[in-house]
Amino acid sequence: MLTQIINGRILTPQGWLKDGSVLVCDGKILEVTNSDLAVIGATVIDARGMTIVPGFVSMHAHGGGGHDYTEATEEAFRTATNAHLKHGATGIFPTLSSTSFERIYQAVDVCEHLMKEKDSPILGLHIEGPYLNPKMAGTQYDGFLKTPDENEYIPLLERTSCIRRWDISPELPGAHDFAKYTHSKGIMTAVTHTEAEYDEIKAAFAVGFSHAAHFYNAMPGFHKRREYKYEGTVESVYLTDGMTVEVIADGIHLPATILKLVYKLKGVENTCLVTDALAYAAYEGNEPIDSRYIIEDGVCKMADHSALAGSLATMDVLVRTMVKKANIPLEDAVRMASETPARLIGVSDRKGALAKGKDADIVILDKELNVRCVWSMGKIVPGTDILLHK
Repeated sequence: MLTQIINGRILTPQGWLKDGSVLVCDGKILEVTNSDLAVIGATVIDARGMTIVPGFVSMHAHGGGGHDYTEATEEAFRTATNAHLKHGATGIFPTLSSTSFERIYQAVDVCEHLMKEKDSPILGLHIEGPYLNPKMAGTQYDGFLKTPDENEYIPLLERTSCIRRWDISPELPGAHDFAKYTHSKGIMTAVTHTEAEYDEIKAAFAVGFSHAAHFYNAMPGFHKRREYKYEGTVESVYLTDGMTVEVIADGIHLPATILKLVYKLKGVENTCLVTDALAYAAYEGNEPIDSRYIIEDGVCKMADHSALAGSLATMDVLVRTMVKKANIPLEDAVRMASETPARLIGVSDRKGALAKGKDADIVILDKELNVRCVWSMGKIVPGTDILLHK
């Protein structure tokens, strides 16, 4: 079916088109043009006064809609993915928290199965841990944390190609061998839950750690030991040219001033927006599913108030926060939610931009930057069909 979205302000890789149109056919973008003339035979959707942007690429989300991906069931994967899809995440890399390798294998089986489905928004698997520094990982992963073991991760990665990203603490014994191996497999390898300082970050980058997970969170900044001062992981990542970052831009994990700083120093091409969402994102229930957590101040916290546990955000929330609180231009906020993550994790050949030949993943935002309609592979996502068809 031929569909034409007209009269909207369109974000293209070359910049904004005013009152243009996007022509979609068979799940692909057929053309993006500055003409708003209706095409004969096309179903026309009038986006007058709206903004048309590429679908968001969510590469760090643990769950949503009441389910966690670490449950490793098809129901959990589908429910969480659909919850984020309604908020514009047309490409998603389900994230596993630290867990047993038995559970990781189960999640791999589910992920592989769902990726084979036609037009699936699931693009691959993201693992965080279990190779984490226990000093920086909090209590939620008790019983699972360990040092990298090649007898675990090599057989897993030889069996599957669905794992596209893996985050660990670079200071652990065996972490550099891990990164050399994952890097050789084309897997995005990120530092996370770490105490690493400058020399350690430089060494980690050299062996394949290319990215910093939830930048600023679960890592130290500039600090003092006795009478001397030391750079933290944060400053070390800033100083490592080529190391990319992601921020939980919900306005709670990081204040607007820090979001501005990351944008200024790392730039759009090296910064991704991520939700780090737990099961309670886009969740209609009231009570926490897990007694370890509480919902308070619009965020998920450890029940003992020792730390933030994860966000309740969806990708559209991140874009709004960057624009309205951090005063980042809309086009740059959208690029950090779509184009940049698509490129860094290796799906930019089909995702992350409104351009001819790309997948027809499209989000329409109103003047307040709320999602009004979402297309995934050229099909309107159920529950987002708010615009009137003409």
